[in-house]
Amino acid sequence: MKKKTVFFCSNCGYESSKWLGQCPGCSQWNTFVEEEQVERKKDDSYRKFDDTKMSSLTAIKSEENKRLKTGLEEVDRVFGGGIVAGSVTLIGGEPGIGKSTLALIIAQKIAEQGRKVIYASGEESGEQIKMRASRIKINSDNLFLAIETSVEKISKIIEKEKPAVAVVDSIQTVYKDEVDSIAGSFIQVKESGAHLLYTAKKTGIPIILIGHVTKDGMIAGPKTLEHMVDAVMYFEAEKYYHFRILRAEKNRFGSTNEIGVFEMDASGITEIKSPSKILLDNIKEDKVGSSIVTVMEGSRPLLLEIQALTSRRNFGNPQRTVTGIDYNRLLLILAIIEKKLNMHLENQDVFINVAGGIRVSETAADLGIAAAIYSSFKNKPLSTKCVYIGELGLDGEVRPVRFAEQRIQEAERLGFKQCVVPEKSKTGEAAIEIKKVKNIAELFQSIKDNEE
Repeated sequence: MKKKTVFFCSNCGYESSKWLGQCPGCSQWNTFVEEEQVERKKDDSYRKFDDTKMSSLTAIKSEENKRLKTGLEEVDRVFGGGIVAGSVTLIGGEPGIGKSTLALIIAQKIAEQGRKVIYASGEESGEQIKMRASRIKINSDNLFLAIETSVEKISKIIEKEKPAVAVVDSIQTVYKDEVDSIAGSFIQVKESGAHLLYTAKKTGIPIILIGHVTKDGMIAGPKTLEHMVDAVMYFEAEKYYHFRILRAEKNRFGSTNEIGVFEMDASGITEIKSPSKILLDNIKEDKVGSSIVTVMEGSRPLLLEIQALTSRRNFGNPQRTVTGIDYNRLLLILAIIEKKLNMHLENQDVFINVAGGIRVSETAADLGIAAAIYSSFKNKPLSTKCVYIGELGLDGEVRPVRFAEQRIQEAERLGFKQCVVPEKSKTGEAAIEIKKVKNIAELFQSIKDNEE
């Protein structure tokens, strides 16, 4: 058969008959890779539905999309309340992060409900999966293993057995017979994903795909795979922490702001239902350069410790190093402090760290970051029973943030004594002491008052 060479963009999946320096699809440079294909007529019968019926939107009952609860609150939270029938979810993460273990635990929890679950693996043998399952104490008669790499055979097993949910581990190790390319190549990942997608839609059986990520943190394979599936989730962690975060990057059936927090140990993965308490458990007394902030991860308020360190530099340009927050946001906060408080930080190295390996993306932590920097620069301890909530404006004003009442309630529930909030915040009724500040100058005046 005649072979032809095709080039694919490794970033977005754009296809070209020749190599291009810049991808027309995503404008990235040097992303095209070469693959050989065999021209043949493909079997696309799997794409056809037997009975296509039209129905009014108002006639469709919500019960038809009833969600399947996994039994893990943290997982259900990220999925949007449970797994939707006929949905395809892609879970990505670095090698060794615990993707397969998490998928196995989800399968076990559903199997414990008396439902049949199929775990199809193209990476490990049955004995290897059994060893891992025994280590994390997984053993259910309703959990079935299928050691298979052919997408067509996996789809036939799913259609015949009709499980409550199927797991395919991983999408990079399975292949379609009609595609003359090695498993894991861009065309194979794309076609295999499409085949499993049509299987899920035809049968109404939800499928969870496990995917590897590249060195850039993107799921390996064409970007079109992420466009096809219903939900894309990343299982991630900071390198030196034992916490694992399940985060939704795309979710057609729920919010992408929710996160699930887990703990990794020798016995497997355990969900953490109160991460704020664990993240702050080691804080026992007032600390220099340390403040407590509350951020919203979806509908969940999360209390975190912001650590700051300033150190005088006698020569060269000062360093600005951050872990867990946006670098440009730190530069903005430093500029506000220098301009409005006449604090000279131009010869100071500034290091900021979010304890626990959590990434902060919202601006409600601005007040806490500024307080931690001030504490370290002046060598004045801050009370660890005080929570800082607020966004800083360029003029030094403290702006209100969303869900202030929920943030304050969470601080009160965890035993904090005081909250520093923007002047115009709606605080509701709370037993905790509320200190309202209008600008950054009033913030540091309140810190001085606490010292006295």
